[in-house]
Formats: sequence, structure tokens, C-alpha cells
Amino acid sequence: MTTNTSDAVEPDPDESDEADQVFEEIDNRRSLTGIPLIAVAVVGILFSSFQLWLGARGFVFEFTIPGFGVVEIASLASLQIRAIHVNFALVMAFLLFPGSMGSGAVTRRIGALPAAVRNRVGDSPVTRVAEAVRGAVWWAFVDEESTRITPSDLVLILLSTFPTIYYVTQYDEITDVIRVRGLGGAGTLGEVVPRLAALELGFLADYSLAYLMGVLAILLVLEATRRALGLLLTLLVSLFLLYAKYGYLLPRDLPVARTFATSQLRWNQIVQNLWYTVEGILGVPVGVSVRFIYIFILFGAFLEMSGAGKWFIDLAYSITGTRKGGPAKASVVASGFMGMLSGSSVANTVTTGALTIPLMKRSGYSPEFSGAVESSVSSGGQILPPVMGAAAFLIVEYTGTPFRDVVIAATLPAIAFFFGMWVMVHFEAAKRGIGGLERSELLDMGPHMRRGWFYLVPLALLLHYLVIARLSVGRAGWLTIVATVALIAMVAAYNERTGTYLVGGIAAGYALFAVSLFYAGRTPVGMLYGAEPVDLGVTAALGAAAAALPTVVTAISLAFLLADPSGDAPLLDLDDDVVGAATWFDERTGLEIAGSRAGQFGAFVLKAMDSGAKTATIVVVAVAAAGVIPGVIGITGLGGSLRALIISVSGGSLVLLLILAGLAAVIVGMGMPTTVMYIIIVVLLGPVLPEFGIAILAVHLFVLYLGLMADVTPPVMVAAYAAAGIAKSDPFDTGKQAFLLSLNKILVPFAFVFSPGILLLRTTDGQGSILTGADVGDLGFFLPEVAAPILAVFAGVYALGVAIIGYYHTDVRSGSRVSLVAAAVLLSVPGMVLLPASAALGLAGVDVALYSVTNELIARGVGAAMLVGGLIRNRRRAGRESADPEPVEESSDVAAQ
Repeated sequence: MTTNTSDAVEPDPDESDEADQVFEEIDNRRSLTGIPLIAVAVVGILFSSFQLWLGARGFVFEFTIPGFGVVEIASLASLQIRAIHVNFALVMAFLLFPGSMGSGAVTRRIGALPAAVRNRVGDSPVTRVAEAVRGAVWWAFVDEESTRITPSDLVLILLSTFPTIYYVTQYDEITDVIRVRGLGGAGTLGEVVPRLAALELGFLADYSLAYLMGVLAILLVLEATRRALGLLLTLLVSLFLLYAKYGYLLPRDLPVARTFATSQLRWNQIVQNLWYTVEGILGVPVGVSVRFIYIFILFGAFLEMSGAGKWFIDLAYSITGTRKGGPAKASVVASGFMGMLSGSSVANTVTTGALTIPLMKRSGYSPEFSGAVESSVSSGGQILPPVMGAAAFLIVEYTGTPFRDVVIAATLPAIAFFFGMWVMVHFEAAKRGIGGLERSELLDMGPHMRRGWFYLVPLALLLHYLVIARLSVGRAGWLTIVATVALIAMVAAYNERTGTYLVGGIAAGYALFAVSLFYAGRTPVGMLYGAEPVDLGVTAALGAAAAALPTVVTAISLAFLLADPSGDAPLLDLDDDVVGAATWFDERTGLEIAGSRAGQFGAFVLKAMDSGAKTATIVVVAVAAAGVIPGVIGITGLGGSLRALIISVSGGSLVLLLILAGLAAVIVGMGMPTTVMYIIIVVLLGPVLPEFGIAILAVHLFVLYLGLMADVTPPVMVAAYAAAGIAKSDPFDTGKQAFLLSLNKILVPFAFVFSPGILLLRTTDGQGSILTGADVGDLGFFLPEVAAPILAVFAGVYALGVAIIGYYHTDVRSGSRVSLVAAAVLLSVPGMVLLPASAALGLAGVDVALYSVTNELIARGVGAAMLVGGLIRNRRRAGRESADPEPVEESSDVAAQ
């Protein structure tokens, strides 16, 4: 089996190991082996299988047995599906993340107890009791090496199934009793499960089973959050829970406290709202995860495990590697692609950084700058269509905007950000005299494309399903996964000897399906299962057969694989994790899965399902925990009070409100997943910004962009820390440079809030809609409000890039850098200048409205003149310096000193 990765751009094994160590330190996952590792894989595959069924068949679990009929297992409601979804994530979290590593406040004291007792009483029975207590606690709860599953984990896994079992088996009580009479009207343990009536003692007799299951579910979500996402989010969610119960105690005679005071609520009201309605844990975020997020995370896992990640990185180097500063430019392209799929700034930084950061350092970039570039573009991957990580699907749900429109609106701003990154790495390379790699060190574009062009097919299909066919997001994700599996099956089965027969077999299968549909109204598979015939014309039959093509391709390719499982597969180049998993399995079973193309294909499918589940676990736990916050805000009525407070603090100023919203997004996003940050900020600030006439889609994208800044903003800057670990650079300096390189994530969202034309939106009365042909034809609107802002924001990004790097043919002086920053603001966001200027004139007694389309054009013109003038001055100065070598030498000596 051949590979499509050049040795010249292969990561150094030591660098890859360090990247893995960095990720483990940040991610805090267990390193399991043996039976625990298999158990995690089995649960993960079951989780993914459950989600794939939902994507294919919906909430009805039934199948057809030929000659027997339909067997229905269950038909579940949305809340039941969400409870199962969360339950899978809880089980995975308790398996993957240790509850304690012995470094906590309680375990440290227990660990020190035997020594303390021995110092006091010597070697006595009391000391042995203390040692026994310590040993029992360590055995039951502590996983010091993060390598084993403890008994307490198994207990939590068992407990996590109880609320879900209640949801699935007692849904009639939830809908008919709890929603009418509350949790107090629900049955106790003995009433719900008569066989367990003897256990009704203490609190089991005092409270309804539904209440106990709700409390247990909330506590388990908090514990999973602590393990997977850290103490910060757990404390924040717990604070909201305490506020829901005790917020009524806030004094109403104090101005600020009065704003947050609530009416008194009982615990059973809070628990009912948070677990038995769509307002809390099982609310919109988890619903989006069930329908959209998981299926796209799984699609990303299938694409990555297929080897597409390696191929795209190599493609990026083939395209950009020979250019000035080529390795950094390749990082911009490759990390953007990988971040789009992974939806995690840290995971993307570690995955692609293991390759890109060492190459950037080797080419001449400083370690700090190399790490800064990688972390900045990795965090920016989540704004790149068409996948955009997980937050895009939350935008779809919260705004009611079709995913197609979100993708269209987000495209130009994302391109502007990556253009700005390209500009900065280019001028840094020019500043340091960094060239590109030799063409001999890189793959030839032609052979590389021929070996992996098929990796582009899933992305093209995804865009087709979403933008052209306009399928639902979940359906598009499912169909793309099926197509990806079929594609890799065909690649695994293809070689020079079988290629002609394989293609011929697929063509024959397609023809058989088309003929069967035309003449019998059913596919051959449909005939087997007794499907009802449908009258179809030639065109409809061909289209229906095309829809079944992935099934045909997979079936025929599997037949070839089973007929010759160990044949050559020259195009198959699966991810190293797939090969490693297959090799690990072979070493323990004596089989030869890794050396068989059929075995590799099977390992690819299972590893992708396992990897997708592990990635999704953190997201599902995060959105479940975050669901508590809107649930508390809804039941306490806090939303209206916050809205009034925010408007009051901002003084009705849009500029100040946007700045406050941006700061809130950055602060809340520090150390938290993007999805959690987005949910919190949108719930708190989302209802306020549209009152200023801002399109709702622009508001949500604004929050997403600013929240992503938290991943590279000191002091938390998790992505920058990960990059610094790989680059062996100073973490704070890396974070500082990453923050500066990411300033486009501030400039661009402010630009499209003031000029929604950048999002290809036309706003009328605060409602934005994607541009139509008529809008483009309306030149009086299109030129000043769409074309001009788009050109200006790219020019502004360029100006900001030059200012940040401080180089354009020669070093840019301080005054010129300030001028370029001003030019960037005037070009991109003239409203940030015009609105405060109007307010200042108003305070001086001059009532004039400066913020208008005409004045925006004038301001952009001034910014353009400042940019062009500054660049010309610097270029002329560079020419004078090159004509007089001695000042350059002196300057160089000074710089060297």
C-alpha cells in the first residue's frame, strides 16, 4: 500500500509525541489499555450507531425481516431521545475522564492522613486504620496515573441510566401528570415500581421518583462537566442553580440587587424546569446536538480517519510551500480546513501544529510566532464554512435561519480573516527574509491530486445537499457520511487489476437499480423487503437510482474486498490512528486486520465512529450543562431584568453596547468551549442587540467571532498554550502574539454588524435576508452598501496586518502604524467613528447625524487615502534605504543589538 504523504513534510516522531502529551495535559483524558479501552470503544460505537440511526430513520426504531414483516422496537419522543443522547455522553465522560487524580483538596488530606497519624502515634492500629482508609479511598475514587476506571466511575455509569430508564418507561407520567400537577403529583418509587416498594425508606418515601431522578440527572451532569470541562463551568452552572433557589433573598432596596431579585421558587419547580421540559438541560442546545452537531462531528471523524486530513495538509504545502514564508501560509490553509471539521481550537492546534509548527520554526519563524500563527488560524477554523464546527448549528436553531443562509453569510467574513492571516505571515516572512521550501522537498501537485482527488467529493456533496438540494442539516450530514463510507470502500477495493471490473460492476448495479425502479417501481432491495411499488418515469427512475448509488458502491466494493481481502490498495491511505488501532488489535488477537485492505476498511469505519463519539462527548456534556443557564433565566424572569440593565449601562449607545458584548464574549469564553460561550452570551445579550436594528444573524455571528478570541487571549488562551507546548516557546509571548494576529476576529465582526452587506444580507426593519438577483441589480443599494463595504473590509484587514507586523518593504515606523490602524477602522467600520462623533457634537450642542451611507463612503475614502499614502511613503523610504547601504547596515546593527 502506497502513501500520499511526502517524507519532507512528515512530522518528526518526537514532535508528534510532544503534541500528544500537550493534548493529554490540556484534555485530561485517560490513557486506557486492554478491556477498559475496548469498553470505551464499544460504548462510543454504540453512541455513533444510535445517532446514525436517528439520521437515517428518525425516532422510530423498527426494521423489516424479509418474509416476516416489520418489527418495531420503540417509537420515542424528542425528550426521550435527548435523554438517551445525554446518557451516552455521561457514560463516555465517566469512562474517559478521571474523577480524581489525588491532587484535590480532599484527596490530598486523605493521602497525607497515614503519615500524619504515624507521626502522632507511631506504628499502631490507628495508623493501619488510616492506611486502610487511604487505600480504600484510592481504590474506589482515585486514578493517579489516569490509566484505570475506578469503582466509583462504574457506580456513576449505573446511576446515569436510572433517569433515562424513567424517561423511556414512564413518559406518560411525565406528560400527563408532571406537566399538570408538578413533580409533587408524581408517584413514589413503590407506586411506579411496585416490586421495589420495600425500598421506600427515608427520602425514597418522602419524594416522588420523578423528583429524585431529576435531581440525580442534574448532579450527574454537573459531575461530568467537572471532569470533562473543568471546575470553572461547573461553578458557573452551580451558581445559576443557587441563584434560582435563593435569588429571592437579594435585598430589593439596593439598586443593582433589586434588578436580580426573583420570586421564591421550590426545588421541585427548579428540577422540573431543568429536566422535564425543553427549557433546561434537554433544551435547545441538546436538541441541536441530537439533530445536527453530532452527525457533523461524525462526518468530520469519517473524513479525518479516511486520510483526508493528511492529504489536505500536503495539498496546502504543495500549493503554498514554495512561496515566501510558505510553511506558515500552508498552516493558514491546512489549519483552517481542519478547524472547520474538528470544531475545537485546541484539538486543531495540536493535530496540525505537530507538523506545521516545526516546519515554520525550521524555515526561520520564531517559536513564539510559529505557535501564534497555528493557534490563531486553528481557532479561526470554526468560522469557516461549510461546517463551522458546532456553533453554526446552534445559530441555525436560535435564529431560525436556514443553514444554507448561515453558510452564505459567513463565507466572506471568514475569507477576510484568513486573508488577513495570509497577509501577516507574508510580511513577517519578508521582514525576516524567510523564503519557501524547495519544490523538490514537496509533492508534485499533479500526482498528489490524482492520488487523492476523491477526498474533495464529500465536501462537494455536502455543499450540494445543503445549498442546492436544500436538504435538512441532519439529512445532509447523514447522506454525506454514507457517501464517504462508500467512497473509501471503493478506494479500498480499487487497484490496477480490479479497477475495470469494479467500475463495471458499479455501473451494472446502478443500471439494475434504474431498470428495477422503472419497470417494477421498486429497487431489488425493496422487492426483498416487500416495499410498495411506485410508478416512475425514466428521469425519476434514474434520479432514484442515483440516490441509491452509495448503497450500490458500498455493496459491490465490499464484495470485491471479501473476495480478495489482502489485495493491493494503492490509493488507500487511512489516518495513522486507524492503522494503529488495527495493529493494536492484531497484536492481542493474532489476527491480521492491519495487513488486510478489508480489515483496514472495517477498522476505518469503527475507528471513525469511536473517534466521533469521543469528540462529541465534550460537546454534548457542554451543551447539557449550558442548558441550565437559559433554563434558570427563563424560570426566574432574569432575562427582562438583564435586558433593562444592559441597555441602561450602555446608555443606548450601539458602539458601547457592542464593545461590552465583545468583552463579555471574550471573558466568558476563557477556558470554556465555544458552544458554551455562545449559548451564555446569546441568552444574555442576544435579545438586546436586535433592538438597535442589527440583523439577528449578524448578532449571532458577532458573538461567535468575539468568543473565539478567548482561545488566544491572555491569561487563559488555551489554544496558545497548546501551541507553545509544541513550539517550546514562552506561553505568554505566544499568547500575546496570537492575540495580535487574531485582531481581525474583532475588526471583521464589527464591520459586518455595521455593514450587513458584508454578510450578503439586506436589512429591512432589523430583519436580514440573503441578497437576491433583484438586490444585486439595485445598484443604488448594492454598490454603496454591499460592494464598497466588502472591498473596504479586505483593504482594512490588509492595513491592520501591515500595522501589526510593522513591515512593508521596510520597517513601518510607530506613527505610520498608528495611521494604518486608523485607516483600517475607517475602511472597515466607519460607524465606530461617525456614531461617537455625532454623540460628541450632540454634547457640544450641535445636533447633527453623521452616520449615513454617504458619510460612510467618505470615511472609507479617507481610510483608503491614508492606507495608500502610508504604503507609498514606506515604499519610497525603503527605496532610499536600499540606495544608501550604510544606513541600512547601521540600522541592521542596531536591530541586531
